[in-house]
Amino acid sequence: MKKRYSKFVNPLLSIIDLVIITLIVYLIGDKEYLNKSFLIYTCFFWFFSAKATRFYNINRNTRLFQLLVLLIYQTIIFTLGYFTYFGFFREGEIIYNQTKILFSILITIWFFKILTFYTIRLYRSKGNNFRNIVILGNDSSTKKIKEVLVKDKDLGYRYLGFFSNKLKSNKEYLGTIKDSYLYILNNEVDEIFCSLNEVNEIDIKKIKKFANKNNKILKLIPNSKEIYNKDLSAEFYGNSLLILNVKKLPLEISENRILKRFFDIIFSILVCLFIFSWLFPIIILLIRIESKGSSIFKQTREGINGEEFLCYKFRSMYKSNSLDNGHTKKNDNRITKVGSFLRKTSIDEFPQFINVLLGQMSIVGPRPHMNIHSLKFDKEVRNYMKRKSVKPGITGLAQISGYRGEIQKKSDIENRVRLDVFYIENWSFILDLKIITQTTLNIFRGDEQAY
Repeated sequence: MKKRYSKFVNPLLSIIDLVIITLIVYLIGDKEYLNKSFLIYTCFFWFFSAKATRFYNINRNTRLFQLLVLLIYQTIIFTLGYFTYFGFFREGEIIYNQTKILFSILITIWFFKILTFYTIRLYRSKGNNFRNIVILGNDSSTKKIKEVLVKDKDLGYRYLGFFSNKLKSNKEYLGTIKDSYLYILNNEVDEIFCSLNEVNEIDIKKIKKFANKNNKILKLIPNSKEIYNKDLSAEFYGNSLLILNVKKLPLEISENRILKRFFDIIFSILVCLFIFSWLFPIIILLIRIESKGSSIFKQTREGINGEEFLCYKFRSMYKSNSLDNGHTKKNDNRITKVGSFLRKTSIDEFPQFINVLLGQMSIVGPRPHMNIHSLKFDKEVRNYMKRKSVKPGITGLAQISGYRGEIQKKSDIENRVRLDVFYIENWSFILDLKIITQTTLNIFRGDEQAY
């Protein structure tokens, strides 16, 4: 099995840029500028502005012109943000030293970015860091893409052959479209180029599902009548050959996962310091006054990719052997009076911020289920397994939409899964903030479905 390191290139480049910024501030800047607030602001603004400009979204097919456009956009936005700091905190000072630091940062990063761009392309042109590709279809468009990929060696593609239902006596012919599935799995194929002229709509759906399940990159070669949708993005190979790229899910992009994890850590630390620190002992005392037993309830739940972990909650039931049996029902006689309040306000979930800090959960995501329930729902509910592609959350889109509590009929779990899948496919940082805000409001006004 070949090891792939390409996914680490852009995160590594972003870390190197932050190191460059830090070193320049310390080596070139005057002592009066060597303060933590300036350095933290500069690094954070670079990181978030780079995300906004998609500065690190460089792929094999990115051309020098596109790289220069990204550099110009990032330079303009970072320069405005850089001087904004001095406008707010160091107003009226001579700008010579400020400008010297800024120019040094930008010139160094421009040089490093372009040098890295050509170094990687040279490395790939020598036959390194390649990706195996196959083509589904055999028409004029597929022949053009094959010519580009074989000719431009610095793209780093290794062409293995093509599949077609229109049999051709050709040494590159590998079999029918149906034969491609097994070949792709057995020959470590990384990318699939598929002609929309030859492959029908039904087969396209099968190929998309196959590619997603087996973590293969799928690119579509369009015909003149193709209608684009939000799941596709256009890119050019060579000078004019259009290819449709099947987009990744938002949380399959490393920058988005880093942003989400960073927010999880900061938000959880703040909750633990300013809320949990004084609320925790009060709740423990109330729980123990009403009933005997541990104040923290631990239960094995399924996390990302089905990995099991211990999920923490404040105990809201009388201690008995039936705590793990089934979902809680309305007017459940196992629930204590204190527990009823904790569930109504969702405060019983607060210990899960510890799970977030441990990396087992996220603040927002599909709720984690027990293994026995997952096995049952996987057989009954379409797309249920897709929930496991992200970390489970303390709260989620389904919960703020009223789908929580007891599952009384099949539509209850179907609606939860539908909203969970929508969240996964449409994730954004703003959506997370909206869900957290709505959850906070529900804590104060209570939720009828929380019992």
